[in-house]
Amino acid sequence: MREQETRSREFARQMRSELTNAEAILWAQLQKRQLKGWHFRRQHPVGHFIADFACAKAKLVIEVDGATHGSDRELTRDEKRTAFLESRGWRILRVWNNDIYDNLDGVMDAIGAALPPSGPSGHLPRERGRKMLSESSTRSHP
Repeated sequence: MREQETRSREFARQMRSELTNAEAILWAQLQKRQLKGWHFRRQHPVGHFIADFACAKAKLVIEVDGATHGSDRELTRDEKRTAFLESRGWRILRVWNNDIYDNLDGVMDAIGAALPPSGPSGHLPRERGRKMLSESSTRSHP
């Protein structure tokens, strides 16, 4: 299995420089960390598969599908990939190239909705600030 993962990493590295137009558009949005502060990786190896985009902390994979994903062969391959990723705790969100081109805001909303409500730190900034303020106000000062 290690050999497959090593090959996947090498292939992923090569694929990062060969994004499709739709992937490049989506990556331009994801790399800005504007989705609740979550960090995404592009062409991220997970086992012997390579996810188009992945947020490791949220265990969310985003797959960008084009016209070739309508064939029986590709649908079967996608089902195997999905089963493998889900068996390891990942959630998969599939988006179509056309949706990225025609409705990027809707795609970003769908990705945002698929992420947990709090940021990668596990809590909302306001709650953290309030907790820290309330804790400091209850402490006695010497």
